[in-house]
Amino acid sequence: MLRALRRRWDAYKYRFVPWLALNLRHKRRTLRYVPESSQDKIISDEDVFETLLKVFKALFINDFSRQSHILALLPEIRCKYLESVTVEQKQSKGNSCNCQSQHVFSPEEVLFNTLGFTVSRDRSSLVSAGTGVFVTKGFVPKGTVVSMYPGTVYRKHEPIFFQSLGNPFIFRCIDGVLIDGNDKGLSRTVYRSCSRRDQLGPFQMSDESWLTAALQNPLAVGQYVNNCSHATRGV
Repeated sequence: MLRALRRRWDAYKYRFVPWLALNLRHKRRTLRYVPESSQDKIISDEDVFETLLKVFKALFINDFSRQSHILALLPEIRCKYLESVTVEQKQSKGNSCNCQSQHVFSPEEVLFNTLGFTVSRDRSSLVSAGTGVFVTKGFVPKGTVVSMYPGTVYRKHEPIFFQSLGNPFIFRCIDGVLIDGNDKGLSRTVYRSCSRRDQLGPFQMSDESWLTAALQNPLAVGQYVNNCSHATRGV
């Protein structure tokens, strides 16, 4: 039992903020040194923005018919996307002689039609590897955005002690900002509370679907991407 507890602590302690504060100065060799934050980017901000905009626009157009009650409050945006929907429907009719141009695709199908691949989270086939993310369809070219890390964002001065207990999903950015990507327990409650606090009438400021098994954003699986550490989950 003590050995099992020791293994769990060894996997978790690097996410336990008080332990980090006490031990970081003595373990600098375990840190990855980056002279400037701009050098810590594998993909440029422009490429990330372009990819996300392409995916989100495709998801919105695919779900256009169910957004009518919200778009009625935003006539300018409605006209803008209505043009895109009209063009897409004309292309669908040109490529197909049947009457299924109104077909609504699943988010995974939209991702495949937009970027050429689909990713999903599932149990790893490796023993004790936990849950990971897999390319289930298509091909991912090098340097492609394949996921996002959803969660509650904490700045340096904001408390996260209780949320960090037993939580392997806290991601520390190079600027000290923490992202809690846990979709269970206290972390789940905090995220939902913040999301509903920030909601403006019918307009949601954030996506809550990543807390469930039915993702509306198929890229919101980054917190389950396994790295090469001894931890069972995380990036």
